[in-house]
Amino acid sequence: MAALIKKALINPVLRNNGIHRLQFVRLAAYWNKDWKPGPYPKTDAERIAAAKKYGLLPQDYEPYPDDGLGYGDYPKLPIVSADMKDSLYNWDYPEMKRDFGEPMNTQYDVFTEERLSNARTRFSAKFTLASFLGVMGGFLTLHLLCEYNDWYLRHPWTPPQYPNQGKTHYTFEPVD
Repeated sequence: MAALIKKALINPVLRNNGIHRLQFVRLAAYWNKDWKPGPYPKTDAERIAAAKKYGLLPQDYEPYPDDGLGYGDYPKLPIVSADMKDSLYNWDYPEMKRDFGEPMNTQYDVFTEERLSNARTRFSAKFTLASFLGVMGGFLTLHLLCEYNDWYLRHPWTPPQYPNQGKTHYTFEPVD
């Protein structure tokens, strides 16, 4: 709080549509280049510095392998989709289920709630596929048996009444 008051006293007042406002700027990073990953850590000191930079413990920090993809010192984080995270937690960004300053996986945009999930499902994929094919196969068998056979005509129904040639079935003349 003291830092905010100090910043408010030192920072000039901005004028916006006749309203005086204070401008607060995060001092750690000013531009996108400040969040750009550094070079791949080669020594233990560089590794510890990179872990501190991303807010991780040195024993938890593991960078991506230096294979030329350009991830540099960015940590190799486990894939945890948004639907696996606790929805009742007080997130800083609740619509994305993440906190401010939290390092994200390099493929974070793939594992948001409306996209892919790595959640455990109740049934395996093989069981789900077998169930789907069994139900659809049963419906197809019933359709083929009932649609292309005359079983439904052999029931004891009254015969259809079709008009015959030369026989009057109805008339609009008054009854004699």
